[in-house]
Amino acid sequence: MKTRYILSLILLLVIATKPFAQANTKTDTLAVNGNCGMCKKNIETAAKSAGASYALWDKDSKQLIVKFTTNKTSSTKIEQAIAAKGYDTKNSKATDAAYNKLDECCQYDRSLSFNKKEADCCKGNTCSKDCCKTDMSCCKGKDAKHDCCSAAVNCCSKTN
Repeated sequence: MKTRYILSLILLLVIATKPFAQANTKTDTLAVNGNCGMCKKNIETAAKSAGASYALWDKDSKQLIVKFTTNKTSSTKIEQAIAAKGYDTKNSKATDAAYNKLDECCQYDRSLSFNKKEADCCKGNTCSKDCCKTDMSCCKGKDAKHDCCSAAVNCCSKTN
């Protein structure tokens, strides 16, 4: 009888603590630069080595979806691990040494890497001539779907 009571008590504790363990799971989307399938593998591996239980990077959108337990890691730690492998994230920039170790196909254009000028260029869905002279990234790739430069297409095609 005493054994049954102890087992019931242990079972009750396990059931009662399970929702708390699940409440610590977080899903986040991180911006990470890269170019190819090798980048995908490296970025996802770095995220998992930093404690992510799930990592999926999309090379077109440059977005990494991660799932992790908040008492084991954080978005910041995951971004730092990715940057240590040579890939710039929105909040953690890779060192030049780490970036230079990347294979040639993985060396993305760092001048367009999450910089303030790019964000200012696309602010308000307009694109100034000065912006397009220095940073045409708002007219390329996934950013183009937001029509950042649709009002100034000629501006972005003429780099004067």
